[in-house]
Amino acid sequence: MAAQTSAIAAPFEWQKAAPADAGFAPDMDARLDKLVADKRVWGQHAVVVARKGALVFERYFEGADEIWGRPVGRVAFVLDTLHDLRSVTKSVLGFIYGIALAQGKVPAPEQPLLEHFPEYAPLMTDPRAKRLTVAHALTMSLGLEWNEDIPYQDPRNSEIQMERAPDRYRFIFTRPFMADPGARWIYGAAATELIGALVVKGTGQSLPDFARANLFEPLGIGATAWTNGFNGVPAPSSGLRMTPRDLARIGQLILNRGRWEGRQVIKAEWLDASFKAHITADEFRRYGYFWYLGNLLSRKGQWIGGFGYGGQRLFVLPDLDIVVAITAGNYTDRDQWIPPIRVIGELVLPSLQ
Repeated sequence: MAAQTSAIAAPFEWQKAAPADAGFAPDMDARLDKLVADKRVWGQHAVVVARKGALVFERYFEGADEIWGRPVGRVAFVLDTLHDLRSVTKSVLGFIYGIALAQGKVPAPEQPLLEHFPEYAPLMTDPRAKRLTVAHALTMSLGLEWNEDIPYQDPRNSEIQMERAPDRYRFIFTRPFMADPGARWIYGAAATELIGALVVKGTGQSLPDFARANLFEPLGIGATAWTNGFNGVPAPSSGLRMTPRDLARIGQLILNRGRWEGRQVIKAEWLDASFKAHITADEFRRYGYFWYLGNLLSRKGQWIGGFGYGGQRLFVLPDLDIVVAITAGNYTDRDQWIPPIRVIGELVLPSLQ
C-alpha cells in the first residue's frame, strides 16, 4: 500500500539517563538478552523505556518485517527506522479526535452518530440505530456484528471485508446489531473508520496533515508515514508508522497531562475521558476512548495501553512514571500477545529497585 509521509521540523531530542540513575537495575541489557535466549521473548524489533521524562533503555534488533501485510524482508532496526504501529494507530486517533473536538471541528461524544452520516442513515432500519452516539464508536460499543478475531490473512475477517467493499461506510452501516449500543465491547475497525471520517470531514484535512500540525509537530515527533487503505485514503485504524522513540513521546505526553514544553497539546479533560473505564473489554482489560486500561499484577498501580497487531505496544504506567514502547514482527504468531507482557512483567518491573 502507498503511504503518505509527513514533512517535519526539527525532531525533539530525548534527555537520557542511565538505568541506575532512574531507579532501575544497571543490567537491563543482560536481562533482556537472557529473556531472548530463553525464548521467553521473541520477534522483538525495539524496546524503548523512559522514566521521569528521560530515555533510560533502548534496544533494537534485526528481524523480518512487513508494512500493512506486505513483506519487506529482514530489517536491521535502528533509532530512526519507521515501524507499523498497526492498531496503536487507533489510540493515537483518539487523541487526534480530542484535539479536533477542542477546536470545535468534530461532534461531541454524546451527539447522535447517524446525524453525521445522513446519506447512510436510511440503511439502518433497526430502531436501535437512533441510539448510536459518537461515544459508542470511541468505545467500540456500537453493537454491530464484526469479527476481527480471525487472522487478517483470512478474507472472512471483517476489516478485510470492509477494505474490499466498494463503499466501506455502506458495509459498516448494513451490519446487523449483535447487542444494544453501549452494552458490549466488540473490537473492530468500523469504529475507527467512522471516527477518522469525522475528523477528515470536520477539519477539511487528511489525517496525516491534521495530526502533523496539531499533535506531531508540537511534540517534536520526527518523520512519520501513514499507509493508505484499499480506498487510497490513510487508514485510520492501523496505518500509522513512526519510530519507537516517537511512540514513547506519545506516552510521555500522557504522563505530562497533555502538556508539552509549556503548551497544552491535548486538554486534560479529554485525557480523563479517554482513560475512564467506559466498558469492559475482557477479564483483564477495560476500555476508554480507544485506549486499554488495566491493573499491574505484580505491584500496585495501573497501566494505560495502545495495542497493535504483531506485538506493537505502548504502555504507560502513571504511578511509576514509566513509558514503554515496543515494536515487533510477530504478525502471524497466535501467541504474539505474550512477548510484550513479558517485557513488562519480566524485564521492566523486576528491574525497578
